[in-house]
Parts: sequence; structure tokens; C-alpha cells
Amino acid sequence: MKKDLLSIYDLEKAAFGEIFERAKSLKKMLTYGEHHTPLRGKTLGMIFEKSSTRTRLSFEVGMHQLGGTAIFLSKRDIQLGRGETVADTASIMSRYLDGILLRTFSQELVDEFARHATVPVINGLTDLLHPCQILGDLFTIIEKKGEYDGLKIAYIGDGNNVANSWINAAARLPFQFTLACPAGYDPDEAILERGMKEGNVNLYRNPSDAAKDADVIYTDVWASMGQEDEHEERVEVFKDYQVNGALVSYAKDDAIVMHCLPAHRGEEITDEVIDSPRSVVVDQAENRLHVQKAIMEMLM
Repeated sequence: MKKDLLSIYDLEKAAFGEIFERAKSLKKMLTYGEHHTPLRGKTLGMIFEKSSTRTRLSFEVGMHQLGGTAIFLSKRDIQLGRGETVADTASIMSRYLDGILLRTFSQELVDEFARHATVPVINGLTDLLHPCQILGDLFTIIEKKGEYDGLKIAYIGDGNNVANSWINAAARLPFQFTLACPAGYDPDEAILERGMKEGNVNLYRNPSDAAKDADVIYTDVWASMGQEDEHEERVEVFKDYQVNGALVSYAKDDAIVMHCLPAHRGEEITDEVIDSPRSVVVDQAENRLHVQKAIMEMLM
């Protein structure tokens, strides 16, 4: 039976450990120059409706390092953009490929693609979820803190796809997750309600309440792709939600700061913080590569 990665919530707790242990081994192999090519002869198709730096690089380079080939496909490169059904596209692509990655707007499209594909489907990002990002982030937290059990992770800003996936992770794993979002910019209602019921998730309006005694401070851009026309309005709404030195002072003395990038410096985070010794954003970005290699190896 084929396996997909569409949402972190779909993973059993044991699967998290398997992914992180494999990522650790793969990172060590790469560090010591050991060649490991279990996907030799296999091909990953990558459908991108949204632009990307880290997602494209990490999957494409990761597939190459595992011995396989990655093919980049924008929506204008395939018939999906000209009216071919998702079912037909998924069925036919499955005959050519060994795995399919989608980075798109609609979670429903990814879910439908997975229903009709006969090869593994990976969610590289939708407007609702960003599971691979959070898996890489959790791996980074393990590296920096030793574990995530019992930690307090505070997310400051927009209740977007990253926030939704963090909530899904908190519903599965034993860490505390607090959010500070302006009214009207909360995470998905159903995901938030489930996270509060099944995990240790709390929502605040005051950023300092969420950040108090946190082990990790996390933020993301205030206007995601597709929301560019809301940028000026959001800058005004979110102005008190900036991750700066004053806000970080509410966290623990050894707290780390994370950002999934790209960062709009001077908006959601200051140079003072993102360039400080607390910041792990570069390691965080690198770890997308190692974790996604583990995911591809396990699925494909």
C-alpha cells in the first residue's frame, strides 16, 4: 500500500522518530562524504504553482544526492493548467514517475491528486498546510535542545499554513504550543479546535503572553504568497507582533529563534534578532534537505 505525506496530522508518533533518526543518519553521511543512493533509477516529479527557493532546492538536490532524478514542472508546463482533470493528470504521471511533489494553493487539489495517484504524493506546501517545513523545524529543535518533549514553542504572527501545521504537530507530540495572532487572523478554525482538544495548544492576542518562558520563538511573514495586495493593511494590523529584542526577552534565557524564511526584515522580525546568536534560521533551512531526503527514501 502506497504512503503519502499530505499532513503532519496523518503521521503516527512513531513515524516522527523514524524520520528524525533517518535524517540524522543521512546528514552524517553527507558530512563525511559518504555516497548513499537508494533512489538510483527513480524519478520525482515536482509540480510548482508557487515560487520557491528552499522547497525546490532541498527536494531537487536531495533527490540528486539519493541517486535519483527530479523533474521541475510549473503549471504552464503541464496540461493541468489547460483543463486536464486532476484525476487524469495524477493517473498518467504515476505511470512515468516514482513520486510526486506538489507546491500549490489548494489543499483539496493535493488530496485529490493523492487519491488518484498510484505513487507517493508529498505536500510541498498549500495555503492550508506546510508539513515538510515543520518536520525540518522539529529536527532542528532536537539538534539544538536535545528533544522537543516538554518544550514550549511560541508562534508569533499570522495564523497561516505554517501555524496550522505546527498545531497539527502539537496534536501528535508532547510539547506546548502557544500562538499570538491578531483577531481575524487566527489559524484554521477546525485545526485549532482539534489542536486545543488533542494537544497542549493555546491562543493569545498579546505576543508577550505567548512568548513568556518559551524555549522557542517562531515567526513567519505577515503576508504570504497570494496576499501581496493585503501587505500594507497587514503591516498595520501586525505592527505589535514583531519579534524583536523586547519580545524575545520574555522567553527563556537559552531560547532559540526560528523563521521559515523568506524573512521581511524590519517587519515580522528585526535584524537584531534574526542575526543574533539565538537565531537558528540557517541551520533550520539546511535541515529541510536532510529531513526531506529521509521522507523521500521512506516513501519511495
